[in-house]
Amino acid sequence: MFDHFLPNYDFREVHVTAVRVGRDRVYRAIKEIRSGEIPLLWFLFALRALPALLTRRGKLPFGGDQPFLDQMIASGFVLLAEETDRQLVLGTVGQFWRALERPLQLANASEFLAFDRPAYAKAVTNFFIAESLGRTGVVLTTETRIHVPSPAARRKFAAYWFMIRLPSGLLRRMILRAIKIRAEGHQLASS
Repeated sequence: MFDHFLPNYDFREVHVTAVRVGRDRVYRAIKEIRSGEIPLLWFLFALRALPALLTRRGKLPFGGDQPFLDQMIASGFVLLAEETDRQLVLGTVGQFWRALERPLQLANASEFLAFDRPAYAKAVTNFFIAESLGRTGVVLTTETRIHVPSPAARRKFAAYWFMIRLPSGLLRRMILRAIKIRAEGHQLASS
């Protein structure tokens, strides 16, 4: 399913964690997790939004008590696909290397697939839950892929990627950790 939305890509990041509960609890945790459960989320997004905040052209995209996925969608992601208890796929389109630029607002997966302006980057990210063999629990993966068709735009994105790759990877690991804590915490509460 993930390959359907972005089979060819120029940049990629993958992070994995083991979670000691069943697939349904992990999936529920992905959908229920709140921004406040993800350490440094607010700081990293405030840092990213700083130019827009200073010029009064933007606001902080994350905060409050809404589910993290709802906040992602409100900030410019679109839910591309959902395979209950298995995988969520989200996508966004933008010129992410431009500090004051916001992602384009796409209505649905069809608009995402049809978008073909070469000076823009298309990005997909997922949460994929795979059964773990030989033990109780699952393996939770998040993968992010970015495709930038234009060579000039790709060079700009590459410079941006160089600066944000480490904080972005840290953020993804913190998201996985928060999902794991929430999912395993649900097990403790119901035991």
